[in-house]
Amino acid sequence: MNNLSAKIKEDLKEAMRSGKTTHISTIKMLLAAVHNKEIELGKKDKGLSDDETMDIIKSEAKKRKDAIAVFARANRSELAEQEKKELNILESYLPAEISDEELSSEVKKAITESQAQSPADFGKAMKILAPLLKGKASGNRIADAVKNALSC
Repeated sequence: MNNLSAKIKEDLKEAMRSGKTTHISTIKMLLAAVHNKEIELGKKDKGLSDDETMDIIKSEAKKRKDAIAVFARANRSELAEQEKKELNILESYLPAEISDEELSSEVKKAITESQAQSPADFGKAMKILAPLLKGKASGNRIADAVKNALSC
């Protein structure tokens, strides 16, 4: 079992002791998603790596963000609020994203390194940045920064 999975299971025990129902249901949902992925990948005995677990958390967080937007458009504020609570719990397991200044600096370095000069060279810069910033910034955020830098 990896450190992240162990932390999640420990947090579930703590939430059960303190009676935090939102935490309990969210963490149980997350553990179910992890369990399903273990079965899908045939790693039931070994468990998932921290990176694989982190990908599941990101996926679940994205689902919550999408649901918040849908509920907000449908004027279902109580459901949107519940999803926000779940999102906050999930985000507590994710590393903090890099600042806009750091992102801009990395984009400039990648553009220089890849010799990208126009929006047509977008892929060259992304090829360098995507693995470098994995887990530190969302793909959409990186792509927007590259597009802005190349369009100037």
